[in-house]
This record gives sequence, C-alpha cells and structure tokens, in this order.
Amino acid sequence: MTTSVRDVPTEATISAIVAAHRGQRGPLLAILHAVQAELGHVPDEAIAQLARELNLSRADVHGVVSFYHDFRREPAGRTTVRICRAEACQALGADALMARARERLGIPPGDTTVDGAVTVEQVFCLGNCALGPSVQIDGTVHGRMSPDRLHALLDEAVSS
Repeated sequence: MTTSVRDVPTEATISAIVAAHRGQRGPLLAILHAVQAELGHVPDEAIAQLARELNLSRADVHGVVSFYHDFRREPAGRTTVRICRAEACQALGADALMARARERLGIPPGDTTVDGAVTVEQVFCLGNCALGPSVQIDGTVHGRMSPDRLHALLDEAVSS
C-alpha cells in the first residue's frame, strides 16, 4: 500500500479558502494571507494547488510568495521577533539589536531556532520611528529597545 504525499486536510483547507474568495477580482494576495493565517505559512504544495485552482502558472504564484517578505515558506517559531532596520531605527542602533539577537539565538534574520522557539525577522518599518530602535514581538511593538532589554525579552521567549 502506498501513501499519498498530499496532506488531505491542508488541501481541503486551501480549497475552502479559495472557494471563500471566488468571484473576487485578483484574489491571490487575499488567499495567500488567508492560507498563512490558517496554516502558519504557505507550504510548497499550496503553490501548485493555488495555481491549479486559480488558473495561474506555478511561477505566478511562487513569484508573489517570494516577492512579499510577509509570506513564510516554513512555519515560524512559537515566538516571532521582528527587528526594524529602516533608516530611523538604523540611526539609533538597529545593527546592535540584530547582532544581539544573532549572538543570543545563534541564527541569522529569517531563520528559526532549532527547537522552534523563536523566529527572527528583519523588517523595514514598524511605524514606531519616533521611539526607535523598535522591535515587534508576537505583534506587540517595543520602542527605545536596547540590546540588553532585547536579550532579556529573547530569554523569556526561549524559556516559554
């Protein structure tokens, strides 16, 4: 007996999301956001299925997923840390924050710790320029961040 490599619940979930957006003009972005919200990322198998269901090429779907930094190809960690690298935060020490995150977690931006605890991402504006440098941890923005304060927040994230 052979097992199918398709994940039927994932396939059904994606089909339901596509069905919910039928009739909309250019629904790909909305569908991709919904897939990521539901599954935590946009898996490879979703690209082929979305191409089929939306009558697009795989290259079209892949191009959108790879162009926008908000779409993940792999699941994120239990905690997501986004470090702002825009000009205002850069001028106020974002490089030191990124260095501290790399030192504490042992991963570069865009990666997740081996234990799946933390994903670190660099972003290019959190809209908190007056209080830079800023980081966002699981959706909560923290301003005037110092490397030591970030280290303490990362310790919390790793231990939870």
